[in-house]
Amino acid sequence: MTPMEADHEGTGTSLAGTTVLVVDDDPSVRQALTRLLAREGCAVLEAESGAQGLEAARTGSPDLVVTDVNMPEMNGIEFLLAIQEQDPGLPVIAISGGGRIPKDSLLQDADLLGAVEVMAKPFEASALVAAVRRHLSR
Repeated sequence: MTPMEADHEGTGTSLAGTTVLVVDDDPSVRQALTRLLAREGCAVLEAESGAQGLEAARTGSPDLVVTDVNMPEMNGIEFLLAIQEQDPGLPVIAISGGGRIPKDSLLQDADLLGAVEVMAKPFEASALVAAVRRHLSR
């Protein structure tokens, strides 16, 4: 998703009172996702790595996590497994634009390992908001 895709009007019911953790090593993607979710009413925690994401989840008690899968050091798959151990039942949406490993392979792994939804970048901002709403309402 590009920052431009995140610049749109709100898409319905407010997500006020919910906290979403965004984990992505790309600052422009992380900032775009943060702006998008904040406009929808979410409190947003940010982390640029899996290790920071685990700490933010421990201290910030998010209701949902959106994480990139292709990150250096602790990748998104390792983060997904660790966050599930740390906070079982916390919904995780995995996103990926690929990289050295094809994004379809990474997203398939994330899906098999328990991500509630997987999305290939680029995606429409409205699709992410709809996914967040869907998994927060469960």
